[in-house]
Amino acid sequence: MAETFLGPVIEKLVALSFEKVKSLREVHEGIQSLKDELEIIQSFLKDADARLDRGEATSDTLKTWLKQVREEAYHIEDVIDEYLCYVVGHRHQDQRKCLRCFRKIGFQIKSLKWRQDLVSEIQNSNLSLSKIKDRAETFGLRPLEQGSSSKSTTNIGHDPRLGSLFIEKDELVGIESLSKELIGKLIEGTSMRSVISLVGEGGIGKTTLAKRVYDDDVVKRHFDCCAWITVSQSYNLEKLLLAMKIQICPTVEYTSAEFNIEGLVSHLRQYLQTKKYMIIFDDVWKEEIWETIKYALPSSNNKGRIIITTRNRTVANTCKEAPCDFVQELKSWPPELAFELFCKKAFRYEISKGHCPKELEQLSHDIVRKCQGLPLVIATIAGLVSTKERVEFEWQRVLNNLNFRIDQNDPKLTRISKILSLSYHDLPYQLKLCFLYFAIFPEDHEIVDYMLYQMWIGEGFVKGKGNKTLEQVAEEYLNELINRNLIVVTRSGAEYTRVCRVHDLMHDIILLKADELNFCQIMDGKKAIKSTRKVRRVSIQGNVENIFETIEDFGLRSVYLFRFNLLTETFMSTLFKKFKLLTVLHIDSCGFPQDQNFPKEVRNLLHLKYLFVNNIPNIKMLLNSIGRLYNLQNLCLRNAPVCELPVEINNLQNLRHYSVFIGNDYEFYQNPYEFAALRIKEGIGKLENLQTLELVSVQPGGVRFLNELKSLVQLRKLWLTKLTKEIGRDLCASIEKLKYLENLTLVSTNKDEVLDLQYISSPLPNLQSLCLWGPLPKLFDWIPEFQNLQVLGLYNSKLVELPLTRLKGLPNLLKLILYDAYDGAQLHFEEGGFGKVKEMIMAKSKELKVVNIDLGALPLLETLFIWDMPLLDEVPFGFQHLRNLKSMAVYDMPKEFVMRMQPSGGPDYFKIKHVPFVKVVYHESRVIYKLDDPDLLEYLLANGCLVS
Repeated sequence: MAETFLGPVIEKLVALSFEKVKSLREVHEGIQSLKDELEIIQSFLKDADARLDRGEATSDTLKTWLKQVREEAYHIEDVIDEYLCYVVGHRHQDQRKCLRCFRKIGFQIKSLKWRQDLVSEIQNSNLSLSKIKDRAETFGLRPLEQGSSSKSTTNIGHDPRLGSLFIEKDELVGIESLSKELIGKLIEGTSMRSVISLVGEGGIGKTTLAKRVYDDDVVKRHFDCCAWITVSQSYNLEKLLLAMKIQICPTVEYTSAEFNIEGLVSHLRQYLQTKKYMIIFDDVWKEEIWETIKYALPSSNNKGRIIITTRNRTVANTCKEAPCDFVQELKSWPPELAFELFCKKAFRYEISKGHCPKELEQLSHDIVRKCQGLPLVIATIAGLVSTKERVEFEWQRVLNNLNFRIDQNDPKLTRISKILSLSYHDLPYQLKLCFLYFAIFPEDHEIVDYMLYQMWIGEGFVKGKGNKTLEQVAEEYLNELINRNLIVVTRSGAEYTRVCRVHDLMHDIILLKADELNFCQIMDGKKAIKSTRKVRRVSIQGNVENIFETIEDFGLRSVYLFRFNLLTETFMSTLFKKFKLLTVLHIDSCGFPQDQNFPKEVRNLLHLKYLFVNNIPNIKMLLNSIGRLYNLQNLCLRNAPVCELPVEINNLQNLRHYSVFIGNDYEFYQNPYEFAALRIKEGIGKLENLQTLELVSVQPGGVRFLNELKSLVQLRKLWLTKLTKEIGRDLCASIEKLKYLENLTLVSTNKDEVLDLQYISSPLPNLQSLCLWGPLPKLFDWIPEFQNLQVLGLYNSKLVELPLTRLKGLPNLLKLILYDAYDGAQLHFEEGGFGKVKEMIMAKSKELKVVNIDLGALPLLETLFIWDMPLLDEVPFGFQHLRNLKSMAVYDMPKEFVMRMQPSGGPDYFKIKHVPFVKVVYHESRVIYKLDDPDLLEYLLANGCLVS
């Protein structure tokens, strides 16, 4: 984790050297020397990290050395930031003529002292770094120039995944149907080589499933030769190929000249050319393995089969080269299967083998719930409780301590930690940093993706890459973590934003690693314990007393407050005065006394880049002082009583995201036209770096505001309300200037005010989401021209004609929303239309009577919502063609419509029987769940209810 604390310091030294003190020779030379020393130490740190990952005997010594490096780096960073605070603070002082002369004289006197102090600090730090570097050489550390820590994990003891290979047959739960499906794919189908990739997070059961298939007698008899190759993080390609040779053709000799990668590939390829073979590559981490090893596996007509297990979706997709190749993603187990596995393990020695005693049933369910569907964790915890007495007290204690047991010396739980930690160790440095960031959030906390990007950027974790914005790079980081199955996407929002979290057990591992690396301090008790370490981040979760007594005065860069009810004006004022070097301030759902002010001391935070305030409706947002926060990049106020911000905001030239949401999303969708939007003061056009301008009222500025909007050419997200027909031409002229725009939402001043957008002549090349609220005179010609559009929402459009033929060809459309968009009687989804749409909402069309869906239309549709269409009493004709439909929800529909969906043997029911989840709510407000629950099904039928 070398770059986690040295990288930002080196960057600041470079910036200071070239921009602030280049004319001060003594300071400049000292800073250059500091930078050189830190870069040398950084190369030693990579070797130290690798040794710690391997658990070498000298780990305690290395940890002490790492602590010394970290504290000295933090000290250097503090000196730089305090100096910059002084310089910036003076530069932006009141410059009225009567005071300018006196201030200039005072600044020169103070500058001399600051300069002397800076020189002294630099000299002391250079001396300290020289000693630290010498100690590194004494410890035998070697400078490593390149590579991630994953390349150093060459020896982690025995494979902690070994138990997955040797599971008794009667302990296998929940994989029989999937294993039969995989066996079918192995022995049937195409004669060409095919690859089956099993992908999922650590502990999900990939290896167990693959071993079950590999050991099957039918499979063994079907193939001429089989091999099981364990790859793992640290692999040697020659050894892997040699292991294949030994298992596949042990009696075939080969020359010493063939004992290399090229020779072994050629040897294996020639031997397998006429064989039916099956090879399993277990635990693959890198895409480049397949790029070489595939050449040893001929693709001729011999039914060659390969199974690959991996945690990384990118690896799985790399191996999918032919139409017959297949990716099977393993998901967390449902509660009933998880409980069955738990009982088989926990009660395997009981007389009633595998059955849970009545008195322990509730506790067992609670324990299983904590395991969150990971079979590895379920089996391990079940093995742990199987050694406990069958009394409630003992099992309650296991449940209470479950979140904190991962760091204890129980070998069963240590195995879980090792397996899950493998994914962490494989991450590049920058991704390790972003992943550790989830330690900041409370357990089970969900975070929206774009908020996560802003936090990472505010912390300085995201590095520029070519012409991409920092937000685009951050999105790549998150995608990589998701592809590695480290981050779970719990749901997608209306505009395809993603809500993310980490598994509880992985959260525990992150907390341990964050503590070990001094990444952050978590305060979640009633009284904080004083830390002897200098921390950069503090996360306060719930009420914590004596906070200021437990944290040193300087060094803190980030403060996160979650559900903290002691958030008074005095507390915040003290916070801002004491920690002037803050770059990130995140306040979420905290209690604040009625009508107290947001403290003016916020102006002290001259380094602040990220300010987020959410769900504090009582606070008075008197934020004139924010105009001094010249480094502020992200200002996000949600559900806060702010209707306008001071004109000083327009001085923040570094501001990139300007999002003030007065209320919550639900309130907006209830009545978007009356929803209070932010009023902007004149001068917004000066914020040329702005990328987000969210929920802003065009009134009262009107045309003047729209003219300024043309200057914001970097905008990616724009959300405007209170639009009138009269300003349509000016609005279109402004929008056409925003060539980078990706997300556009426009709301008219009321549900009868027409949105006149016919003057857009050229489509925006990057637009991905378009939502229009208000009547449209027609379906504009430019909408079908948006080739990158993923989300199209038409709300209250009241179109007399809705020519779906013009929309059906949008090549990248994923979501279609028709909310009171159409006043006609019939909709027709034609063959070949909407080829990529996965989600569709049809609502509030009062005149709609018939919906026709041709075979071949909406081929990928997974989710369908039908809501409040009183004349639609027939199930859509062609509904049975939607073979990828996974869920359907029907709300406030006529009884005749939903009655046709009952499992009463009628023909319409069979049109939807392939849909695993259907939720129905009609005018009597009955909600129906779980089609596969026989008791509930019988009850619903007996009471004339409908089925989901």
